[in-house]
Amino acid sequence: MHDLAIRDAVIYDGSGAPPATGDLAVAGGRIVSVGGKAGAAREQVRADGLALAPGIIDCHTHYDAQLTWDGWAQPSPALGVTTVIIGNCGFAVAPCRARDRDAMMRNLCNVEGMSLEALRAGMRWGFETFPEYLALLEGRGVGPNVAAFCGHSAIRTWVMGEAANERAARAEEVAAMATLVRGAMADGAVGFATSTFEGHNGEGGVPMPSLLAEDGELAALVGAMGESGGGTFMLTRGSRTTMPFLESLAAQTGRPVVVAALLHDHTRPDAAFAEFDAIAAAQARGHELYGQVSCCPLTMDFTLRNPYLMESYRAWRPAMKAKGEALARVYADGAFRTAMKAELDRAQGLRAFTGDWSRIFVARAADPAHAALEGRDVASLAAEAGEHPLDRFLDLGLAERLETVFSSLLLNSDEDAVARLLADPHSTIALSDAGAHLTFFCDAGFGLHLYGHWVRERALMPLEAAVHQLTARQAAIYRIPDRGRLAVGAHADLMLFDPATIARTANRRVHDLPAGASRLVCAAEGLHGVWVNGARVAAGDGPAAGAPLPGRVIRRFER
Repeated sequence: MHDLAIRDAVIYDGSGAPPATGDLAVAGGRIVSVGGKAGAAREQVRADGLALAPGIIDCHTHYDAQLTWDGWAQPSPALGVTTVIIGNCGFAVAPCRARDRDAMMRNLCNVEGMSLEALRAGMRWGFETFPEYLALLEGRGVGPNVAAFCGHSAIRTWVMGEAANERAARAEEVAAMATLVRGAMADGAVGFATSTFEGHNGEGGVPMPSLLAEDGELAALVGAMGESGGGTFMLTRGSRTTMPFLESLAAQTGRPVVVAALLHDHTRPDAAFAEFDAIAAAQARGHELYGQVSCCPLTMDFTLRNPYLMESYRAWRPAMKAKGEALARVYADGAFRTAMKAELDRAQGLRAFTGDWSRIFVARAADPAHAALEGRDVASLAAEAGEHPLDRFLDLGLAERLETVFSSLLLNSDEDAVARLLADPHSTIALSDAGAHLTFFCDAGFGLHLYGHWVRERALMPLEAAVHQLTARQAAIYRIPDRGRLAVGAHADLMLFDPATIARTANRRVHDLPAGASRLVCAAEGLHGVWVNGARVAAGDGPAAGAPLPGRVIRRFER
């Protein structure tokens, strides 16, 4: 007798092929039959024409810290996600010596928009090394399957200490880092991840360690990863990291290179497409490069206490180092404003905020006297007052004790341009950032947005192609065996949904993090069930009550 049978489903197997109607059966956590009529089963689900697909593989998450206290990686499983990849951008939490723990948490608080109080209250620190971290996750249990990058910034700090944030590495330090990468690959890392993006700053505006790495260091560490014969290199790219250099790493190692984040910038409308031209040329030469794109507009809610979107500007760094009353004094300082205006005027390269003040709005005024400003953009408010937008922005925040909530529409706002990126044959749809920037946005439901908005509403691609993008294609890029397909022998990672109603809800704020910290979350619509390794983890009304932790820490990958 089977453990589970889902009957009369429209089966999208993840391959990209058109669907077929039939049953699917599971035994021992694996699929034992697809199509036709399945035999008797202990658990039976009547699909009655609903779509059955592999669970979503979310390859760009930052659940590294959260998984130590929340093995479910909420809210992802209830949004159709059955596998998450952590350690992206090189912001892993292991290796980490005990003496460096608080500094690492303070850096994560800034670079990934996490609550320091929640991290200090929630993190379980029963590890120092990378294999000890994986063992802790296995011991505590995980809800979705988890694959982990070895992270450059963590490795750099382990080897160099405080100097990791200050200077280039010496030859012997690079060699020590390479040894750690080799060890992590042997212990089951999915690959090696780093960032050279200028907006990735830690506490006080100090660049994250990986931003200090020279090209030779990157080449040595990616080479160390490739010596295993496996691994995927993931990079969040800054302006100094060129596509030819990244292609050279793919050529040197024979391993896939995934480049984030190729988002559409209306101030540089051709930039992302030019990057994809370079990726296409590299693929034509036999070098495996992919560009990570998002199917969601990049929006962010923030206050002037923590305006993440400004942190790629060097002139903003005095504000990043200040707290409390000192921060207000920085914002009021004329020299700070003059320097920031000058940099905004000459801003180039990859930045979260491109200088378009018409895309920053007053979402919620702290003072009822300013309620009429809500919904207005900073550019028009500044024009009415005859002021520079930066002055209007800062003065409003100061008048409201830095409690004004602003909303920004930063990148990926031109849907026609985003459609071109999503349809590019060399793109990979990802960038949920789930687990990070929790007070600013929640894109953990990106897969539901792809199926609902882009497939049903925009008809950008057939559903079978979208399912392929989020399942078998991700498994192929990251060499994850036996997942992302509905096939006999594959792990039973499944989602059952109604294509006519599948969607994510609007975000809402909850206070369920350790220490009562808040975050934004969303829920699913039209999702009728999610299974990880054959165990149901979500039903139509949300997470399955009392469900076990059925996920696995994935340590074996294909070559």
